[in-house]
Amino acid sequence: MRSILKDGNRSGKEGAVAEAEDTINRRARGLDRAFEILDFLRLQRQPLRPNEIAQGIGAPRSSVYELVNLLIRQGIIEYRGDDGRVFLGRKLYFLGAAYAEQFDLMRESEHLLARIAEETRETAQMCQLEGNKYAVVLMNEGSRPFRISTNIGEPVAIPWTASGRLLVDHMSDEEILALIPQEDFVLPDGTRLEPSEFIAQVRNAKKEGYFTFNSIVDSFTHCFA
Repeated sequence: MRSILKDGNRSGKEGAVAEAEDTINRRARGLDRAFEILDFLRLQRQPLRPNEIAQGIGAPRSSVYELVNLLIRQGIIEYRGDDGRVFLGRKLYFLGAAYAEQFDLMRESEHLLARIAEETRETAQMCQLEGNKYAVVLMNEGSRPFRISTNIGEPVAIPWTASGRLLVDHMSDEEILALIPQEDFVLPDGTRLEPSEFIAQVRNAKKEGYFTFNSIVDSFTHCFA
């Protein structure tokens, strides 16, 4: 009888542990999916219906609707218009503002970009890696009559940019090739930049401390990183 009770207690504990782990895993998956929804809205830069979001991220509509309702209740996303479309909510602005207050790099970069733009009269940008793409994080426009601008946070293929060479110069050749999708070596005009040539440019940029070229994206722009 004791043996049976002990075995029963052990089975009960193991079942409770397994159930707790399953709950944690479900919540983690839900959290990952919620961030995927937010990131998709950020990249699309327009209000969308939940079913459009589900289709865009390849997720079940039922789980997306459930998470959208949860994020709406928390003020993380909001309804836009009367047709059920949603977009990023104002609470994210306050969270971002609190983050910016403690992000010293951002403050220092703002001062530096302002100084560069004032001295050169050219547009100055700070960029960073966003997954396997390049993105502008901060920008200070120059004072010339004709000047370039870029949407903050918009992902761009790394090989298309001057600063992309410097963003990956700490990586090995193998790491660079593993990071950048092969299709990103196809330039906007349809020509292909050979990965070996790109890596050679990366190594030379690291040695020289800078990289400069006529913009691949904008025909009337010269970029200096």
